[in-house]
Amino acid sequence: MRLFSWRFIRVWQRNRDVFFRLWHSEAPGSIAEPIIILLAMGLGLGAYVGLVDGQKYIEFIAPGIIASYAMFSASFECTYGSFLRMEYQKTYDAIIATPLSVEDVIAGEISWGATRSLLTGTIILAIAAIFQLVHSPWALLIPVLAFLEGLMFASIAILFTSFAPAIYSFNYYFTLFITPMFFFSGVFFPLSSFPEIVQTLSWIAPLTPVVHLSRALISGEFHFDLLWALALIIGLTALFLSISLVTMRRRLTV
Repeated sequence: MRLFSWRFIRVWQRNRDVFFRLWHSEAPGSIAEPIIILLAMGLGLGAYVGLVDGQKYIEFIAPGIIASYAMFSASFECTYGSFLRMEYQKTYDAIIATPLSVEDVIAGEISWGATRSLLTGTIILAIAAIFQLVHSPWALLIPVLAFLEGLMFASIAILFTSFAPAIYSFNYYFTLFITPMFFFSGVFFPLSSFPEIVQTLSWIAPLTPVVHLSRALISGEFHFDLLWALALIIGLTALFLSISLVTMRRRLTV
């Protein structure tokens, strides 16, 4: 494995400039959709649901919506977005013809995916605050958590992209990996409501510790197991980032 250099920031800047030119075409999916789900599920279904862990249902799901859509932002950016840049636009080939290395390109892609998570998480947090769903000043750390989450999911997405033979392969990634986490990581229901085997398997899903931390920051209630959740996020990020640097080098140079 080769390390990346500070030049990865140039890839990040390139993606940032493109995003600011096209942001209006991406806003409905990354901003409007989570707000609609938050209000529809929180107010609609919430009218038929009692208190969940001592909270109104909309208060319970708000942290999970923040975490899950931060996940979606990084995942879409580093699967479909990265694949298009790699295979169709040939952006990667053009960049590695400069002094930037493959590792710089991948680090820049991952850091941009994390930035997309930060933007999405921050916007939804602001909406939640407007609806008075935030009850702790610790929620100011949500953007930091969203960025860390973005690093993790961007690294996982880039790893899958390095093996994807065609753009249609991402249907498997989202259907069999991302979507199940959306429903079984404590976003809409407490993990305690699932059978014990499902509760155990839920902690294998990378989204679960993020939802756990997000809910703690918004409520201001902290427990010792949050340290385990944070360690799990950092460990998975380091693991998948390291592997993706190797697999993408093979994909782009062999």
